[in-house]
Amino acid sequence: MGIETAFGEGIITTRLDKIVNWGRKWSFFCYPFVTACCGMEYMSTAASHYDIARFGAEFPRFSPRQADLMLVVGTICHKVAPVLKLVYEQMCEPKWVIAVGACACSGGFYRNYSVVQGVDRIIPVDVYVTGCPPRPEAILDGIMKMQAKVDTESVLLRRN
Repeated sequence: MGIETAFGEGIITTRLDKIVNWGRKWSFFCYPFVTACCGMEYMSTAASHYDIARFGAEFPRFSPRQADLMLVVGTICHKVAPVLKLVYEQMCEPKWVIAVGACACSGGFYRNYSVVQGVDRIIPVDVYVTGCPPRPEAILDGIMKMQAKVDTESVLLRRN
């Protein structure tokens, strides 16, 4: 005469996933790792015309221990790469990454020894927002894609 007999097999974990993921996808705590010109486009998403607050990501966190979504915005040089990895490792679980701009996604037009050719060589990336610089609408679209990804995750699964 437990709760499983009243609701059937697996109903509790299915509903738990939906409830937890709904809360996660509407309350991103962003850590903006801004290094270059794409930062202006990211900042404009917080303005009243684009309003990133609609997606639950209005307050940027400047401490990785308070963040669960990192936005890597701009060029990452090999000198900054260890700092990026350290900040990523200090973030709380679950954690997600959005690479914003051509430089963060693929190194952009910098094909030289000092620029990392994509941040996915340092940390795992969940969503890529391309463009040089990407429009604020593209950044908001990347956040919506991140919300869709979070909505389908299982609460019990962990990233390696």
